Amino acid sequence: MDEIGEGKKHIFGTWRRQRDWNPLNVIKAEGVYFYDSNGKRYLDFSSQLVNINLGYGNQRVINEIKSQLDKLQYLSPSFLTEIRIKASKALLEVMPEGLVKFFYSTSGTEANEAAIKIARLYKRPKYKILARYRSYHGSTLGSISLTGDFRRWFVEPNTMGGVVRFPEPYCFRCPLKLKYPDCNLACVNYVDYVIKNEANVAALIVEPITGTNGVIVPPKEYLPTLEKIARENDVLFIADEVMTGWGRTGEMFAVNLWGVKPDILTTAKGASASYIPLGITAVSERISSYFEEEVFAHGHTFEAHPVSLASIPAVLEEYKRLNILSHVKIMGEYLGKRLNELKDNHKCIGEVRGVGLFWAIELIRDNNLTPFGTYEDKYLGRMTELDRIAKRLMDMGVYIYYGPSWLIISPPLVINREEIDEGIDKIDEVLKETDKKFEGSSQAL
Repeated sequence: MDEIGEGKKHIFGTWRRQRDWNPLNVIKAEGVYFYDSNGKRYLDFSSQLVNINLGYGNQRVINEIKSQLDKLQYLSPSFLTEIRIKASKALLEVMPEGLVKFFYSTSGTEANEAAIKIARLYKRPKYKILARYRSYHGSTLGSISLTGDFRRWFVEPNTMGGVVRFPEPYCFRCPLKLKYPDCNLACVNYVDYVIKNEANVAALIVEPITGTNGVIVPPKEYLPTLEKIARENDVLFIADEVMTGWGRTGEMFAVNLWGVKPDILTTAKGASASYIPLGITAVSERISSYFEEEVFAHGHTFEAHPVSLASIPAVLEEYKRLNILSHVKIMGEYLGKRLNELKDNHKCIGEVRGVGLFWAIELIRDNNLTPFGTYEDKYLGRMTELDRIAKRLMDMGVYIYYGPSWLIISPPLVINREEIDEGIDKIDEVLKETDKKFEGSSQAL
């Protein structure tokens, strides 16, 4: 048995049948590329899971992590450390206005678990959390219970109680069968009705821009309206910025695009450049003050791990040195232009949407906008056209993360025009075959 086959005997491949897992053996990475054991190079056109924001091999971040290992490898979170103070001061400089205190964990799902507990402790006896159908908030019990997509189905009915769902601003496939801009934001105004008819609502949680479920960018007034509804009903507003944070949209955090000020913000991924596990839950002054006299009933062994925290100041220093936010805006405009050129040339593309370096290509099989795959296909492990597209792209040296009927284009924030062109040109080539499967095409297979 070869090395990969031997490894598969003892390692789980996540969110899949194990018999279908044929992983690539990656041995190194640099910039926006990674390399397999045969020396083949792959353009990372999705930053893995939308998280390698600074690309691979940033020496400043790597060296700060190494330096911290020499100074202090671990300490119980009941103690204060120099790097914990330094990381917190660095965060205060970039967090949205009003967020003043931080709980540090090791992942986005843990950051959201902390947000749930904090919201319920602060608002007790209120306990209900509102979340959207097209959402993903993590794989641990509370986070997967908030999640709206098919990944929640695997654990039902053993999910956390008190979750109430509302529709998302998915204008391309409006869940309320209306067409934006004539819908008067029915999907968000409905939230006021839900809160008033549920009672005991402690908080609502949203990804400012939906992530793995299709990079759904809301209409301009959506988030400000949602924030207003939360304030009027005394409900906490939680922004899940695990994917959209750290410059992905051209702003440090996506809520800044709309001037929204959440009560709680969760983030991870880009916070450490993903070189080391890290999650962050940030809270407002009023929530922070509440726990001066009340017990903060949360914590775990690897909370505020000093080695993880060493990455935060280093990442922010690199963002300044590389002028990342301006670069993302420039490259994002170019990427959007190239993606819209693809749409003009391929009948199988129903919509292109995104902002900064966070985009999706939604694929359709006919003029009725029928998707090539569904959540049920993913749940049942069925092969779809998107699986074939992703495999063909990998064969051509381009890695892309994808959903049932969309490709997620979210390259490392350090990407340049030539690298964008490389990825787009190969997608262009692969989608020529998908066009032939578009119903009504004279070349339909």
